[in-house]
Amino acid sequence: MSADVTEVFEEHRTVLEGVAYRMLGRVHDAEDVVQEAWLRWSAADREAVREPRAYLVRITTRLAIDKLRQLRSRNEAYVGPWLPEPLVTDLRPGGPREEEGGEERAVLAESVSLAVLVVLESLSPLERAVFVLREAFGFPYAEIAEALERGEPAVRQLGARARRHVDERKPRFEVDPQLQRSLTERFLKASVEGDLEGLMAVLAPEVRLVSDSAGKAKAPRQVIAGADKVGRFLAAVGPEGADGAYGFSFLEINGGQALLATVEGRPDAVFLADVADGLIQSVYLIRNPDKVAHLGVHVPEAGGEHP
Repeated sequence: MSADVTEVFEEHRTVLEGVAYRMLGRVHDAEDVVQEAWLRWSAADREAVREPRAYLVRITTRLAIDKLRQLRSRNEAYVGPWLPEPLVTDLRPGGPREEEGGEERAVLAESVSLAVLVVLESLSPLERAVFVLREAFGFPYAEIAEALERGEPAVRQLGARARRHVDERKPRFEVDPQLQRSLTERFLKASVEGDLEGLMAVLAPEVRLVSDSAGKAKAPRQVIAGADKVGRFLAAVGPEGADGAYGFSFLEINGGQALLATVEGRPDAVFLADVADGLIQSVYLIRNPDKVAHLGVHVPEAGGEHP
């Protein structure tokens, strides 16, 4: 196999992985889709391919649609709320995407946020594909229509419906990244220390806590709503890490600050928060071991740092 075949694919891998993850909300399934796209690319008649990027995105999108339809049937038996698999994005200064401007970072952060990905779950696979390709990556409608084998007017209609649906349902986000980081760190620190007063100072009155454990770890199987209930729950579970077996470290996950809790060096839970109007509006707790295991490569060797 010639080197240019691999080079061309690697040149577009980031875009393909981005499309697949936003379509599926699952890291490993997105990786599987991209791997299948590579196999099809390596076996294709590349002399007939005029635009490799468009060709690869088309293959990846179609594979992701097929995979999404399979996964949705499995989700019907899922225990408790479903949340996307956490993705380390690292948008901090000095991170791998530092070369991108502020606007591009903002688009990336929103398009992979848990809140938006949860809303995307309620779209049809075709609506989701159009939304991802158009809103997150800026593909022209004509190119999206070709990828989906649909007429352009129909694709524009799908896109408008998806955009309207997302706008109506997605939470508002704090636009100041420094304020968002500061408030999130205060919240996470208070959670770890079991500081109820500190929690109540940063939680919005109607805050919601959504946890995903798939019944495989201890976590609420229903959404907890209201500052008092959410604060008391977090304050009660926070001191569990005081026995020294737990480690804590900050990561940038799905475009926002998150806390990774570990037990004996193994990922145990991820806490994320949505911020708006200077308060925490939503809290996400992911404890499904199948969804956090891949974060083990990001656990500090020294056993973690306490916020």
